[in-house]
Amino acid sequence: MSSPPASAIVIDNVSKTYRPRDSQTIKVALKSVSLDVPNGAMFALLGPNGAGKSTLINIMAGLVNKTSGRVEIWGHDIDVDPRQARRAIGVVPQELNLDPFFTPRETLDVQAGYYGIPKAERRTDEILETVGLSDKANAHARTLSGGMRRRLLIAKAMVHNPKILVLDEPTAGVDVELRQHLWRTIHELNALGRTILLTTHYLEEAQDNCSTIAILRQGEVVAYESREGLLSRLKDKVVVVRFAQPFAQVPEALAPFLPEITAPDTMAFRVNRDDGGIPALLDALTVAALKIRDVSTVEPDLEEVFLRLTRDAPPEPPQAPRVVTI
Repeated sequence: MSSPPASAIVIDNVSKTYRPRDSQTIKVALKSVSLDVPNGAMFALLGPNGAGKSTLINIMAGLVNKTSGRVEIWGHDIDVDPRQARRAIGVVPQELNLDPFFTPRETLDVQAGYYGIPKAERRTDEILETVGLSDKANAHARTLSGGMRRRLLIAKAMVHNPKILVLDEPTAGVDVELRQHLWRTIHELNALGRTILLTTHYLEEAQDNCSTIAILRQGEVVAYESREGLLSRLKDKVVVVRFAQPFAQVPEALAPFLPEITAPDTMAFRVNRDDGGIPALLDALTVAALKIRDVSTVEPDLEEVFLRLTRDAPPEPPQAPRVVTI
């Protein structure tokens, strides 16, 4: 038995252009995209609407033809060995594309039939147990809650035992409790050895769950590195100081720090961590001679990095991952 590849997905200089109907203008959906998704990773592919995420996923799944470049899925080139490449990947779409009159068991059996899996080799009950739907195996899909339908979509993508699961907005429209259940399921699948590629607009989910993150903007990669590497791009942090009494005006010693007054007794300061900003602020607070009741800090998060990278400015050159933790 051959050893598994180090990279579950390799995307090498992939571009996609097309001409919209009734238009003479060429649309560039992807421009020289290169990414490497490590085997066993929890990998986030982020970007605003129209950035090219869906186009890239559809290329990997064999639903859209790329214009140029190379894509390997579990070591199989999608142009040279498309059947094996497609068998190695399962895509969970954002849309709830389920037959409402089929039960979860029937849904998985039909999907297994599409892949030519003999009945004796189907793992329907095992998959339903994995996603927590064993007790709903014979209930019509139309009676399932939104969270259960999301889990059924994951189960549907697993019938051919793919090594890679692509989750397109898996928690969209799901309440907090069901979202937590879905994430437990996703982590369990990852622990079983499946590589997870995630797209989401809930950036805190990507920050909390994914070790490596790529950000697309207008079809180009503007960031590609570890979560820690991305967050370290922001050198400033917010220091929130609550004073013992309300203040009438900003003390002269604190004015150079441009405080934001967030309450009659509270100021927020944005300071740079690497140029002595915090010690200087503490010295200024001492000079201001205001009695302090509480001090807290707010660390930069992925949302702030994302907004800086996807604003209408020239894309920054992507960086190779600094640290990949699986």
